[in-house]
Amino acid sequence: MANQLDSVINVKVNHNDKIKANKILNDLGLNMSTLINMTIKQVIKKNGIPFEINNSESLPKELIDALDEAKEIEKDIINGKRTGYKTINELMEALSNDWFQQKNKTYNWLF
Repeated sequence: MANQLDSVINVKVNHNDKIKANKILNDLGLNMSTLINMTIKQVIKKNGIPFEINNSESLPKELIDALDEAKEIEKDIINGKRTGYKTINELMEALSNDWFQQKNKTYNWLF
């Protein structure tokens, strides 16, 4: 039979982790054996680990990319390639001035 469960796996785990995992699995209507069988099927289907494995202390790639972009923006501000603002009020004033300048350019032909 193709789906016959005839092999046993014995795994040692931390007792508290087992209790926490069993509670979560029970809430989902599953048990540890079902989870292990599901995981094994996914390993076979995906031909690899079916979930991301990383160092929990490392930052997500998106955050690292955003931090790198922020460093580049900071360099541009220091080198005068971009405008920086020290306060939100400075930013709001600049946005307001820019908006009025754009409006004046748009309607300047009327006057």
